[in-house]
Amino acid sequence: MALAGDERPLVEVLTADGSVARSYSYRRIVGAAAAVAAALRAHPVRPRGPRPDGDPTDPAQLQVGVVTANGPEFLVADFAVLGAGAAEVVVPLAFTAEQTAAMLADIDVCLADEAGVRRLREWGLDKVLPPDAELRVLDIEQDPSGTGPLFTEPDAGDRLCKIIHTSGTTSKPKGVCIREAALEELIGSLRSAMPADAYRRYLSLVPMSLLIEQVTAVYLVVCDGGTVVLLPPEVPLVGTSSFAPRAVLPHIRAARPTALVVTPALAEALLTAADDARAARREPVPALFGRAEAPLVCCGGAPVDADTLRRLDSSGIPVHEGYGLSENSSVVSWNTPAARRLGSVGAPLPHVRVRTAPDGELLVKSTSLFAGYKGGDDPSGCVVDEDGWLHTGDLADIEDGYIWIKGRKKSVIITAAGRNVAPEWVEAQYRSHPAVLAVAVVGDGLPGLHGLFLVDPRASLDTVRAELDALGRERLSEVERVEVAHLVPADESLHAEFFTVTGRPRRSAVQTALTAGRFG
Repeated sequence: MALAGDERPLVEVLTADGSVARSYSYRRIVGAAAAVAAALRAHPVRPRGPRPDGDPTDPAQLQVGVVTANGPEFLVADFAVLGAGAAEVVVPLAFTAEQTAAMLADIDVCLADEAGVRRLREWGLDKVLPPDAELRVLDIEQDPSGTGPLFTEPDAGDRLCKIIHTSGTTSKPKGVCIREAALEELIGSLRSAMPADAYRRYLSLVPMSLLIEQVTAVYLVVCDGGTVVLLPPEVPLVGTSSFAPRAVLPHIRAARPTALVVTPALAEALLTAADDARAARREPVPALFGRAEAPLVCCGGAPVDADTLRRLDSSGIPVHEGYGLSENSSVVSWNTPAARRLGSVGAPLPHVRVRTAPDGELLVKSTSLFAGYKGGDDPSGCVVDEDGWLHTGDLADIEDGYIWIKGRKKSVIITAAGRNVAPEWVEAQYRSHPAVLAVAVVGDGLPGLHGLFLVDPRASLDTVRAELDALGRERLSEVERVEVAHLVPADESLHAEFFTVTGRPRRSAVQTALTAGRFG
């Protein structure tokens, strides 16, 4: 790494009042990573049996679990695993013990920070770690002087570098195997598409266990010689709590970012804050971002209501929607400041080709496709056909080179009356209500649509119910409107039970709960 001796800050951690509590230079992070990488290179690989058909993992390659919060320790662990030529298995702290055990079943070493160690103990060390796997606690404060180089071997080409979690048909997550060369292709393509130096000061708001956050908060920042700014440890990350979007707003202003990735819920919270600023006769951009120019705001995971995007635009805050999936090493397409179509997820990145199948499914071919699933083919996973096209499972239109996502093939609701509804669009409309912190729409086999609405506890449920009814009549057809609305005050446990970190509903869990009468 050319930046190994650089004293510029790579990581800044904010305090509750917005000042910088701790700062870590490139030299310190890379030096600490080099020391860990040296230990990993010397670590033996556990004996493993033959892999199932279709499993691309190498039994002779070291596998390293990473269990950390969003902190400088994650960067140390990530760089160390890459430098050692091992396969990295990042586990979200929000996982259950069963999910964690499934992801860590083959690891040789587990790297953890203090938060990770606490979570491992909550899960039960003997339940989630293989009996002969070493637990190594990361010490970011150690002096990096005298350590050797981080990378000691030439580029490995098609060597696996990551095994990324993504949801499967059961409680056990799928392990998406990412090739080192594929990740490099993706990063190079993103750098050519995005504005120069956009990531010189990036605010990380979502868990780094997500591949897209690793790409944007770590690799693009390093490519720009920039700084990643981290929230205070006590502030919830977006996607882990229904209350997080509003909780992070003061820290966005304090961080003065040049770039950040937001979820649809945070985009709605930004709009409410912008409206409040205008009502107070303040300019929205400096009020929200602490700087005169709006940062590069990117969004993905679920659609944002088009009216929300237009209103943010009118406040000088363009939001650039994108689309991706782990099976393409994250990003497939993204709107950019130079090429943007409101409501679309942008044009494909330069290294990506797209087309639609006769049934409207989006197909992707690129040089950053995954190597396969750990454990072999998964019945709920994406399929790569014999011509090299990845079948994404998403329905889309392609117009003038831009992609318009219509919904998930498997998510299309077929009501008892035989009517087909794409729930993502419906949810985007209801989510535009400022009191709705999360919403999931279901209805397979039911006479009409049911909706689970997690509502701001400060709001009147009766008032919100009436306003949602009016919103549905105004924006949605009769078939698309929620007939039975289940409104409950939001809390973190409900959010974790019924929504993923990226805000996507866990529809089967929602439908089971609603049809069982759990919420009346």
